Amino acid sequence: MTIFFTSDTHYHHANVIRYSKRPFADVDEMNEEMIANWNAVVRSGDLVYHLGDFAFCNAERAVSIAKRLNGQRYLVFGNHDKKLRKERSFLEQWIWSKELAEIKVDDQKIVLCHYALLTWNGSHRGSWSLHGHSHGSLREDPHALRTDVGVDCWSYTPVSFEALQKHMSRKDYQPIDHHGRKGEDDE
Repeated sequence: MTIFFTSDTHYHHANVIRYSKRPFADVDEMNEEMIANWNAVVRSGDLVYHLGDFAFCNAERAVSIAKRLNGQRYLVFGNHDKKLRKERSFLEQWIWSKELAEIKVDDQKIVLCHYALLTWNGSHRGSWSLHGHSHGSLREDPHALRTDVGVDCWSYTPVSFEALQKHMSRKDYQPIDHHGRKGEDDE
């Protein structure tokens, strides 16, 4: 079983092609290529955490896309999920859906949020923060264990936990809050 992360697919959102300078002629080409990319790496038993802005359409169309995607899927809501989050048929496509989530993969703690965070639970102890929303427009902080997992940053394909481990290992991690100073209580 492999664990993947992604965000900001914006299925059926024609304007995102222009806004994010996506290399697709139209929304149909974008949808089909991203579905193919997803299914090329994700198998049925794999886990996929989607960090919001899944689709920009009605529930019927969003459900149709979700049903074509491999894997066991989890959703952290994004700002463009306002209408879909109220639709039972859409929510049934996910094992769970939340505003924010904290998970653990092997020994790695990970905070999942649609939005980039400056500090998060466990950031002073090596916890990661994965986000979307910015479509690759935020400068990567070389000292923070935070990164954008949106499709615009990862060739329109979900990114594996293993790829993120390599990505994070290249950072010069430096805690950014007051926790963990030598000689002080860690509580």
